[in-house]
Amino acid sequence: MKYLGLDLGSRTLGIATSDATGMIATSYGVIRHQEEYHRLVKEVVSLVDELKIGAVVLGFPKNMNNSIGPKGELSLKFQKELSKVLSVPVYLQDERLSTKSATDMLISADVSRKSRKKVVDSVAATIILQTFLDREKRNEQK
Repeated sequence: MKYLGLDLGSRTLGIATSDATGMIATSYGVIRHQEEYHRLVKEVVSLVDELKIGAVVLGFPKNMNNSIGPKGELSLKFQKELSKVLSVPVYLQDERLSTKSATDMLISADVSRKSRKKVVDSVAATIILQTFLDREKRNEQK
């Protein structure tokens, strides 16, 4: 099954996809927005149809103490909106430190600050999706 990974930010939506086997996540791109979440829902629906996605994995930002802050609430609301219009499941994946990990990875690859800003959300979506895929594979092996 093919998965779509999403990292919802205040100005961007990072996107990643998996291969058909659901083993490897790959960066797909970024959609810029001005908090136009209804437009984002429509764009995600189009991607799910176009790429023949079987499930969506949405990053769920929690605070380090496991509480849910405003960004987590926004992800819950976005998940609910997606679930209303998609015929595939929308899973939440804890994304604590995914953007920091993505930034660190890009810095270690010597990517310039200007270039990092363009791709960091897509790389974060890739990390979120790969974390989910790895967890699913571990659960299948048990």
